[in-house]
Amino acid sequence: MYRVASPSEYLVITGAGIDDIKLAKKGWILPGQSYIIFDMSPVNYTFEVQAMSSEKLPFMLPAVFTIGPRIDDMPSLHKYAKLISRHDKLSSHVKELVQGIIEGETRVLSASMTMEQVFRGTKEFKQEVFEKVQLELNQFGLLIYNANVKQLVDVPGHEYFSYLGQKTQMEAANQAKVDVAEARKKGKVGSKEREGLTLQNASKIDAETKIYATKRSGEGMMAEIKVKAEVKVYENAREAEVLEANAELAKKKAGTEQLKAEFLSKASVEYETKVQEANWELYNKQKAAEAILYQREKEAEALKAIAEAEFYARQQVADGEFYAKKKEAEGLIALGQAQGAYLRNLLDAVGGNYAAMRDFMMINSGIFQEITKINADAVCGLQPKISIWTNGGGEGGAKWAMKEVAGVYKMLPPLFKTVHEQTGMLAPAWMGTSANSVSNN
Repeated sequence: MYRVASPSEYLVITGAGIDDIKLAKKGWILPGQSYIIFDMSPVNYTFEVQAMSSEKLPFMLPAVFTIGPRIDDMPSLHKYAKLISRHDKLSSHVKELVQGIIEGETRVLSASMTMEQVFRGTKEFKQEVFEKVQLELNQFGLLIYNANVKQLVDVPGHEYFSYLGQKTQMEAANQAKVDVAEARKKGKVGSKEREGLTLQNASKIDAETKIYATKRSGEGMMAEIKVKAEVKVYENAREAEVLEANAELAKKKAGTEQLKAEFLSKASVEYETKVQEANWELYNKQKAAEAILYQREKEAEALKAIAEAEFYARQQVADGEFYAKKKEAEGLIALGQAQGAYLRNLLDAVGGNYAAMRDFMMINSGIFQEITKINADAVCGLQPKISIWTNGGGEGGAKWAMKEVAGVYKMLPPLFKTVHEQTGMLAPAWMGTSANSVSNN
């Protein structure tokens, strides 16, 4: 017969005239040959691989791999045809094969990396997993057409990524608070500095203005009020010193306000940091307690499951023994009923004659043969003494009858003696005893 494969299929022909296998898109199937058709279209396999980092921290790696035969390489197609083509691509056999390779390579790779390396180098981690899995799939003639490794996921009871995200959020929040406090501090310090400089400049300008006015005034009345001018200059100088001292005091007050602002900002930041650290420590303790509770709940569930399994196994054994005993009893009852029916039918067959039925059963069971054998064994080796006697016959037979009877009685003593000699048995006392037996006694 002539067979043609579709564009996405291949014929695999084996049998007479073919040493190994033959791949073709179409061809004749000769007598003594067999064939199968396999589909080359790729299939999506979805997995959740559980792996562990070098710090013994478990995590989940969700992944979707699009895998199919390598259509551009004939040796790979031969491998696929020999090893995989007889199985459905969606069967558990193929899925377990692919999943085993992916899980094995992922676990080996993650075991050599820390969790931080896995998390920060996700792109490189995915690429290395892809390359190592492809290397293993080559021996089956399979090709990874596409691989999508999703974001790493925490394993229940080991929330590393959740804690890491919370830590990052808290660090960002604390840094923002520090920045805000720093900005407030700079604003307050700058404001105080500007106020101090303003006061200093105002005082200086006022002093210079007064000095200038005094000088201008003194130039006109130098001769007349020289003393007053000198006194006024002195007073103005003193006043300037006072103003300068006030400006210095204002500057020092501004510095004091700056220090107060700095101390207040640092105290606020330190307080917020301590609060966050206390909350973080409380959260960690709560999570640790929840993890211990979860573990103990799982251990209790496991012990319960084991106890239920043992109880079920014992119950099954007891049920099996009860069933066996019941069947044994039913068999005995059925056997008794069958034997009873058999005896009733046999009794009916011999017309109710119990003796005939008994003889038949003894013959059928070989009892008579056994008795005959026992009797034969008992007399084996005996040397009996045989006496032959006759009544004479003829016309005088009647006349000799009484003689024969008397002869029988005469033969009894020799017969008893012979029996005694052969078997060691004695005749009953009521039949009489011989003189020899009396003398022997």
